[in-house]
Amino acid sequence: MPDTGEIAFWAADTGIDGQAPVDLDELDLVVIDPLPSWVWYQDMADFADAITDERAGRRLARAIQGKGAFRRFKDELHDEYPDLVPVWYAFRDARARRRAVQWLADNSLIDDGSAERFLDSHPDPALP
Repeated sequence: MPDTGEIAFWAADTGIDGQAPVDLDELDLVVIDPLPSWVWYQDMADFADAITDERAGRRLARAIQGKGAFRRFKDELHDEYPDLVPVWYAFRDARARRRAVQWLADNSLIDDGSAERFLDSHPDPALP
């Protein structure tokens, strides 16, 4: 809730307990919509494109073609390039944090100056 900073989760209009009906319009809430999967897919594509190991980049790019892309990317990364696993998680998490800060600014929950300072000081991590 914006006034308190409390975070609540529910996936239906029956509230947190799944029982009591809730009119979301009556509450002082900011709804967080999930991001579409293409956003996370693009992170995988950008990572595969940006790593300096060309063979790993090609194999990871191939892994994300077609249905099952997320599972194949994870399997390829963990099975064939375990040294890149922490690098991937740092890359993915940095982007997620920047998206969260941008969302906060877009919803006027933080000021634009604070968001810009955060975004400027938290670029994608350097990739090997």
